[in-house]
Amino acid sequence: MLGPGKADLLERIRDTGSIAGAGRAMAMSYKRAWSLVEELNAAFREPLVERARGGAGGGGARLTPAGAAVLAHYRKLEAITAEAGAAEIEAIRGLLSDMSSEK
Repeated sequence: MLGPGKADLLERIRDTGSIAGAGRAMAMSYKRAWSLVEELNAAFREPLVERARGGAGGGGARLTPAGAAVLAHYRKLEAITAEAGAAEIEAIRGLLSDMSSEK
């Protein structure tokens, strides 16, 4: 329902005011970005993104209050998880091969 890519998309919609602009910032087509927005809107009780059609004033998109809340909760969960798992993350990094010579 929600993962790092969709959270990044919500964040970029918030920052750009545009689904197309958010998609461009993520090297994603408008069609793909809009499809992900539709998935998000369908998964939650309230829509996370509202879209305004184009016209003389131009179109755009914005996070709804529910969208802003979901994004804030997700980012907080990421921070809690990173802090709680810091030792395990370092252990995994220690097991990675050194790829610097392969680049």
